Amino acid sequence: MKRPLTLRGRLALMALATSALWIGVLTTVFNIALDKRLHGQADDVLRTRAEAVAATVDVRPDGRLVVQEPTEDRALDVGVWIFQGGTVVEKPPTAPAGLEAQAARLAGRRETFADTEGPGSWRLYAFPVDAPAWQGHTPTQAGTVVSSVSLDPYRSTADTALIGSIALAVLLLATIYLLTRLVVRRALRPVAAMSEQATRWSAAGAPERFGAQGRPAELAAFAGSLDALLDRLAAVLRHEQQQAAELSHELRTPLARIAAETEWLTGRPRSTEQQETSLEAIAGAAATMQQICDSLLSEVRTRNAQTPGRSRFSDIAHRLAERNAALFPDAPPVTVAAGSSAPGSTPEVSIGVSEDVAERILTPLLDNARRYAAHSVTLACEASAGEVTVYVSDDGPGVPEDFVASLFEPGRRARPEDGHDGAGLGLALARRLARAAGGDIALDAAAPGARFVVTLPAG
Repeated sequence: MKRPLTLRGRLALMALATSALWIGVLTTVFNIALDKRLHGQADDVLRTRAEAVAATVDVRPDGRLVVQEPTEDRALDVGVWIFQGGTVVEKPPTAPAGLEAQAARLAGRRETFADTEGPGSWRLYAFPVDAPAWQGHTPTQAGTVVSSVSLDPYRSTADTALIGSIALAVLLLATIYLLTRLVVRRALRPVAAMSEQATRWSAAGAPERFGAQGRPAELAAFAGSLDALLDRLAAVLRHEQQQAAELSHELRTPLARIAAETEWLTGRPRSTEQQETSLEAIAGAAATMQQICDSLLSEVRTRNAQTPGRSRFSDIAHRLAERNAALFPDAPPVTVAAGSSAPGSTPEVSIGVSEDVAERILTPLLDNARRYAAHSVTLACEASAGEVTVYVSDDGPGVPEDFVASLFEPGRRARPEDGHDGAGLGLALARRLARAAGGDIALDAAAPGARFVVTLPAG
């Protein structure tokens, strides 16, 4: 039997196999219990009939049995033998062949059950008729009442119950299988929709993400895995686009030089000295192009298992904090915090830009915070679906309200006379790099001191 190719089919088959096992066990137990119960009922009928007939038998002092005939004893005579020793005193008017011989074999025994096999199944029961005690002697068995009952009706009931229970089990299994496929299909419908969305988003490079909020635990984990995969794909795509842009920019200058020198050489006859100078320029430009290509190929060959275009906030933040402490020992220390008050904040998040780009974005913000901080500078981070937010805060005087609109303009400083170094280009450069990476930088004017909010794509 071939395994189902779909998860829905496998789950339905698993539910069917489990249900079949339990239903088979329950059906077997039910039929065994029913058969035992029917045999118990047959034994009760035999015992009751034998005891009723024995109540009509008197034992004389000489040991003879005298049967008292009740008013209506026709029901008692059906399938009942009365034996005195091995002699039949009374027997049913009609009995199947061989049944009387089986009853005779039970004569003289104490309470005993026996079954017969043949065209018809019978069960017999021997009930002793004891003589009363005479002159202190121990009572002795004077005779035996043997009752019989056909087991065919009981077996017919058992067979009917077995067939009915099997049919019910098959119907129940079919219903369970169909309902399981329907329920699983409906349950997996969100998974299929999420997979289709992930395919479309990854192909188009869309920034949308699923997020885990408001989803069942299983789908939340699945959504988190898909979001992480989309973040890695987006990081790789941004990295490749950035590399292509840098390669194009770096190769454009030497290539233009080669084209210009070649056009200059072929434009009109040149002297030997001019030709040598032009050829040296062409060779230098070609060497530059070769060096650029070698650097690119070397980066590709030495790339490790880590996804390119990704970095961890904790690594970058601690490295920047250590660098700040080493270069500016008298400045306020940089503290790496777990994030803002938002739940789920953690520094162990991946940013969808390379470490070099992330450092180039955060360094101007940290320099600005170091210049104006009174006692501390804080780096914090929190992650959401498809986005990472980094907070750079200081406990300084903050940004003047009249300067907020010009904060990110190149060459502008809030207090040129404050004695701090800087040309007012750092914040503008940081915002340009952040926006080029698909993020942005903004000032949180409501926070105490100065608090810059850096949004970057998740990795």
